[in-house]
Amino acid sequence: MTVEEAREDWNKRYCIYEPIRPRIASARVLLVDNLVADEGQYSTEASRQPGFNAAKWVRLERFVASLALTNIEKNIRVLVHQPEIITLHLADLDQEVVASFDPDAIVLSGTLRDFDLYHPALIERFNRFITTTTTPVMGICGGHQMIGQAFGASIITLDGLTPREKREGRQLEYQYRFVKITDLRDPIFAGIDNRPDPRWQRYSNRRHLLRVWQNHGLQIDRLPDGFTKLARGYLTEVQMMVKRADHQLIYGTQFHLEKSFQDWQADKYWDHRNESRDGRLLFENFLIEALNFRGRDWQLDEEVPVDRTPGSPSSAPVNIPSTGF
Repeated sequence: MTVEEAREDWNKRYCIYEPIRPRIASARVLLVDNLVADEGQYSTEASRQPGFNAAKWVRLERFVASLALTNIEKNIRVLVHQPEIITLHLADLDQEVVASFDPDAIVLSGTLRDFDLYHPALIERFNRFITTTTTPVMGICGGHQMIGQAFGASIITLDGLTPREKREGRQLEYQYRFVKITDLRDPIFAGIDNRPDPRWQRYSNRRHLLRVWQNHGLQIDRLPDGFTKLARGYLTEVQMMVKRADHQLIYGTQFHLEKSFQDWQADKYWDHRNESRDGRLLFENFLIEALNFRGRDWQLDEEVPVDRTPGSPSSAPVNIPSTGF
């Protein structure tokens, strides 16, 4: 192996033990920045909050957005041979703009502030879009919650209060946590049964569990109408959901599946490179499902075929024990 080949092989690894061999040849992905970008995008309720400073709040949101969106984009660039990516702010999201780019998939970023602190027009605009779009969507953390409220769920704290009732001192679901798959039949779990079982990841013997990154203090209070629950957690009942109806394919994950590649080179404290395989699998499977939904499976890499035949390990129904977590 030449030095150049060795370097290329190393760059394809998200952990030192496992190379990434993308299964997607090309994909067009629209990233939606869901964090506030302008002082005028805060609500009257926000202006009543102790210590409210619109300019200072926006600076923090822009900093967080730069990290979050860069991380999501990094996933796509590692998982797709030839990605085409554009980023759009929530305030500019509508059917006409999306149609002009014609993406294969839309990925919604997380959020920082409670939704009642957003100007109502932002939320109303999003609700009109998400309830009518036919482009496959993945909502992450706050994006997952935005999807939920658009389809009738409410946003509450982890102990069942409204955001307004408890702005500070909330219970958090943070760091790597286990979530339990509740419907392994969904194609987004393709390959989960074939995960390697290295010494540091003994949990993968329990095939119904995922180890994923959590960082949230809010959740949706119920499964929205038309959605199927795919995973649950200790503190958050709806950790993952999907809608496959009305010409829509919409996924939501309360956890951060995009943490798959962050800090993979040297950050031993967070151990992303060893502990986030599950997030990577889900992200890649979503992009594959989006292409299949769009009738563009020819954009998959023929050199690394995806087994979707009935009865294959990734498509066969699996009975999940109902006892315990």
